[in-house]
Amino acid sequence: MVQHLTDASFETDVLEQDGVVLVDFWAPWCGPCRTIGPIIDDLAQEYEGRAVIAKLNVDEEQQVAARYGVMSIPTLLIFKDGKPVDKIVGVTPKHSIAAKIDSHL
Repeated sequence: MVQHLTDASFETDVLEQDGVVLVDFWAPWCGPCRTIGPIIDDLAQEYEGRAVIAKLNVDEEQQVAARYGVMSIPTLLIFKDGKPVDKIVGVTPKHSIAAKIDSHL
């Protein structure tokens, strides 16, 4: 299941986590974000128990997006043991995102 993040929960839910966390920075009005949404949902199911798949709405939660320099959405950041290790910007095929996650597991 996709975890929904807030600025307040980000430290606990991402930075203090062991292992891999993928964060999808998105907004409801963003067409490409809606395109990638079902891919993120699929990945959350496929990686359950191995990686955390999360979303952060940049309209409602702006501090974290600013901290990580998210300038366009969708942006996917992959964190490992609380540190950013990879970045994907724009609509990307599911197999490419999965390969990036796999490379950090």
